[in-house]
Amino acid sequence: MEYMKLNDGLEIPSIGFGTFMIPADGTTYETVKTAIDLGIRHIDTATAYFNEQEVGQAVKDSAVEREDIWITSKLWLQDYEYEDAKKAIDLSLEKLGTDYMDLYLLHQPYGKVDEAWRALEEAREEGKILSIGVSNMTPKLWNKWVPDFDSIPSVNQVEFNPYIQQKELKEILNPLDVKIQAWGPLGRGNADLLNNPVILELAEKYGKNAGQIILRFENQEGIIVFPKSLNPERIKSNMEIFDFKLTDSEIDKLHALDTGKGSHDPDAPGIGEMLMNAFDVHANE
Repeated sequence: MEYMKLNDGLEIPSIGFGTFMIPADGTTYETVKTAIDLGIRHIDTATAYFNEQEVGQAVKDSAVEREDIWITSKLWLQDYEYEDAKKAIDLSLEKLGTDYMDLYLLHQPYGKVDEAWRALEEAREEGKILSIGVSNMTPKLWNKWVPDFDSIPSVNQVEFNPYIQQKELKEILNPLDVKIQAWGPLGRGNADLLNNPVILELAEKYGKNAGQIILRFENQEGIIVFPKSLNPERIKSNMEIFDFKLTDSEIDKLHALDTGKGSHDPDAPGIGEMLMNAFDVHANE
């Protein structure tokens, strides 16, 4: 496993395992435990994924010490008011069965973002969270909120793959040494992306599959990735990207695939209101 240094001095595993839409019916527990057994040391979950408890149990039941596994979770919009955010942080810790989270993010950049961020900062001071960050912040949303924060996020988790390379966002984040975490690093199984001729040509050259070429490209771009799979062989192959290196000209060819358009537009009118009312993260408590 390779690590990347964040702007707060912490080192985060460069490859993790995503749990979005993995059900909490035992499936999350089994797949996370398998991922850890295969060498994954970074698990990404969220309050809104409804599977924090199974993630925490899998970490606890693994043969790996807690301090050697990086756990990321996220605060949902429903709890952005300051007092609600403080309670939600404690609830995430309780569900995960841990004294601290390595990284905690504001899941969406709408509503009382300033209050939620203050709660995260205080939780970091208290040792409940080691590193704090944001998610789904476009340049517009970043500039709306972050200049008024007392501290700079360590990461911004956004959609990123060869078709959506976030060039404008990088121009803002790079000078601040804010790392991009990629959700959907393989385009959520986008067949067009996985069968792109440029990517397939590189896969043949290096004896790799298309996913490994994409993940290696993102890794060389300094992007933290956490692809999701329920298949142990695929989980294993997603980590096998450090035994080759793409050349500068090959990187340029992959840069040329950028369309600037993803599957989700955080700047779209009404998206904040829609997400705010999407579901109740406390419905089953």
